[in-house]
Amino acid sequence: MFAPGAVRLVGPVGALEAAAVGLTVAYGPSRALAALAAAVVLGGLLVFLLVFFRDPERRPGDGVVSAADGRVLAVERAEDRWRISVFLSVLDVHVNRLPLDATVESVETLGRGFRPAYSPEAPSNVQRRYRLTTEIGAVEVVQITGIVARRLVAFLRPGDRGSKGERFGMIVLGSRTDVFLPAARAEPTVRAGDRVRGGSSTIARLLP
Repeated sequence: MFAPGAVRLVGPVGALEAAAVGLTVAYGPSRALAALAAAVVLGGLLVFLLVFFRDPERRPGDGVVSAADGRVLAVERAEDRWRISVFLSVLDVHVNRLPLDATVESVETLGRGFRPAYSPEAPSNVQRRYRLTTEIGAVEVVQITGIVARRLVAFLRPGDRGSKGERFGMIVLGSRTDVFLPAARAEPTVRAGDRVRGGSSTIARLLP
């Protein structure tokens, strides 16, 4: 399965790859060097796009699940909220998922600049904030851009309701996703350096 919108990029590249391979076969590699070179380059690009836009089905884990695939950058408490940050490399699945059953209260795009997603200045980057109403109260999920990742895609809008693990958006070409949880109702179960999978890995347990 592939992420929504993948066909708009994968389709044309696949068609060009087929044409380049066809010309190479028809005229022979020695007589169609340009077509052969194009077939090699387009083939590599096609493989990259297929890997990048993959969107596997996931079975939600217990408690609060990760909103993204990647490596946990930080688990920090600021006053009455926990912040759990996950860094997505170019090779990770880039579709983001709801950490809990939720109603989307608002979606806001703000920030400036495209600093490295792992840097201390990253929270000021261009970002998209999803404010959610859940069984444990207000939860916030933030997609943060980076140096290369500059496109944020939203699948859900204010007023939409989704289930835990459901896709709500995507970050194109890596970067970072932060989840903010009420400290009175959730306790982190991961730490910096852990690998997590969006929609299935538990990142916090629920408190009564």
